[in-house]
Amino acid sequence: MSRFFVEPSDIRDKYIYLTDKNDLHHMKKVLRLGCGDKVDISDGEIWEYEALIEEFTENEAVLLILDKQKFAREPETKITLYQGIPKGSKMEEIIQKSVELGVNSIVPVFMERTVVVDKGNFKKKLDRWQKISDEAVKQCKRGIIPSVHEPHTFDQTIDHLGDYDLVIFPYENEENNTIKDSLRKILNARIKPRTVAVIIGPEGGFSDKEAVALSNKGTEKVSLGKTILRTETAGPAAIAMIMYELEL
Repeated sequence: MSRFFVEPSDIRDKYIYLTDKNDLHHMKKVLRLGCGDKVDISDGEIWEYEALIEEFTENEAVLLILDKQKFAREPETKITLYQGIPKGSKMEEIIQKSVELGVNSIVPVFMERTVVVDKGNFKKKLDRWQKISDEAVKQCKRGIIPSVHEPHTFDQTIDHLGDYDLVIFPYENEENNTIKDSLRKILNARIKPRTVAVIIGPEGGFSDKEAVALSNKGTEKVSLGKTILRTETAGPAAIAMIMYELEL
């Protein structure tokens, strides 16, 4: 079944009212759904529903609730990816794969080695990136839509790291401490982090200054393996490894 998102205020008694024009168009014209067809609905907060299309009006679809349950596919671990902004369309791939793997939110970060050509069009990029997150969620049927936030500077990122139970800092020059070592050490101490930040550099990696600043903040500096990963691979790889250790 196809999945759609509504505001909690659109759910009343036994019915859900879907009013988003794009969703209505997709439902009627693209998927060619009609009265009697079933769809999945999420309120984006805690509940998901199985619903039956009962009626179409000019501005809404009226859906009869058949079943209600708490999210079944959302991980307990809330991962925020702080991604050094890469060139070209690489961010789109990072967002899509990270959302599929269970990331909770994504923050683009301007770092020393970030190369941005079209600063004037950055608002358009953010809109595009959020749309990619929206589409990825519907495909993999998650309960929430991960937010792609306004970009941070590196200093702003440093200031926010105290908000997390655990901060993972994959670094190509780290040779001793693997991400598996770090996570299993934490689990062996019977401390399961609920909020995790993953910080990934752009194509050129972290500058020495940035690496020192992150190390001084008490982050878990880790290796993701014997090979050096591209920036568009490193974030999703780290998220997958964290989900394996903490969720599966």
